[in-house]
Amino acid sequence: MSEYLAAPGSVVDAAALALDHTRLPDELVVDGAPMTAHRDLTGFSDVTIGVWEHTPGVSRDVEADEVFVVLCGHATVSFDDGSPPIDLRPGSVVRLREGQRTTWTVRETLRKVFIA
Repeated sequence: MSEYLAAPGSVVDAAALALDHTRLPDELVVDGAPMTAHRDLTGFSDVTIGVWEHTPGVSRDVEADEVFVVLCGHATVSFDDGSPPIDLRPGSVVRLREGQRTTWTVRETLRKVFIA
C-alpha cells in the first residue's frame, strides 16, 4: 500500500488526487459505461483509509464494512434488502455494512474518502 499519509503531519488533497480509472466488469454495469478508481492513502491495524471515485452511470456492488465522506458529485445508492435509498452529495457521511448489495446511480462523478 502506498503510504501517502505515513508521516505525522502529512497532508493529501483528496479532492485533487490523481486516480487511474478502469472500466467496471460488464456484470456490474447496469447502465452507461461507468469507471471507478481508488487509491489507498494509509492504514493502521486492519483499517484502510483511501479515496474512491465513480464516473456517471449505474452499477451494482457488494459492499465492504466502511464509513465514507462524499467530497464531490451526486449519486443515489439503492439497497437490495429494501432499505430506503440514500442521496449522496458533498458532505454526506455514510456507513455501509459488509455484504450489502447495492446499486449506485451516479449522475455527477462521485468522489469519497473511505475508512474500511
